[in-house]
Amino acid sequence: MSIVESELVQPGAEAEQVCLPEHCFHSFDTLFCALTSSKPIPPKFPDGKYPLFVTWNTRPSRPGKSPRLRGCIGTFEPQPLRDGLAEYALISAFRDHRFRKIEESELESLECAVSLLMDFEDAENYLDWTVGVHGIQISFPHPSLIPIAPSPSSAPSPLASESASSLPTLGKLKHSFSATYLPEVAEEQGWDQVEAIDSAIRKAGWNGRISEDLRRAVKVRRYQSQHCSVTWEEYARWRTANGGDLVRVRSSNSWSSFVCLRR
Repeated sequence: MSIVESELVQPGAEAEQVCLPEHCFHSFDTLFCALTSSKPIPPKFPDGKYPLFVTWNTRPSRPGKSPRLRGCIGTFEPQPLRDGLAEYALISAFRDHRFRKIEESELESLECAVSLLMDFEDAENYLDWTVGVHGIQISFPHPSLIPIAPSPSSAPSPLASESASSLPTLGKLKHSFSATYLPEVAEEQGWDQVEAIDSAIRKAGWNGRISEDLRRAVKVRRYQSQHCSVTWEEYARWRTANGGDLVRVRSSNSWSSFVCLRR
């Protein structure tokens, strides 16, 4: 998962259930209409403001397999839900640099998930959070800038051999790193806290040795979220029920392409 960098802001108010299937339907509808030049269904849910992420997954073709990530981008800056979900539905579908752009032929295999973030807190240390409850947003300086604890060994630190060329930078030393994992990620992957932190360090772009000194230098901002997801079939039923008919048309390769009937 990737983020658009911005200041972390606490959402103004919480409700019992703020993340709704309608948020996913609106995100799915935005992508569908962008790919087919169809008329979108106007959203009807309240337009509150939350930090948010939109995730696209490809559902497995065989039972028992896990969905495959197809794109996930969000922001920690609170967004008006109607515009924010529409914007990040397309950003995560078309601008996640880890994947090629989502195409119309993939729509039938997709599921859409929305996460609304809340309850941001600064953790006391890199272990001050709970797997399955908190998401983590980490930041840390380049390890060469971290004081190394004295060692009885006279051997040079493994970090001393790291060069700027080994880092994911654009021609110069990267002085800081950051990454995030949503609350469900560590639990889904079966990670404990240390494994999740180490994975986040790698995700942030550090490819060198992960020492205890590095872990202790990591600043963790923990948060919670509400999460909802829908499948293509659920979205298609919702769109049809709201006046946006769907028709299956034969493409050159298969019968898997759907477009909206123009009215």
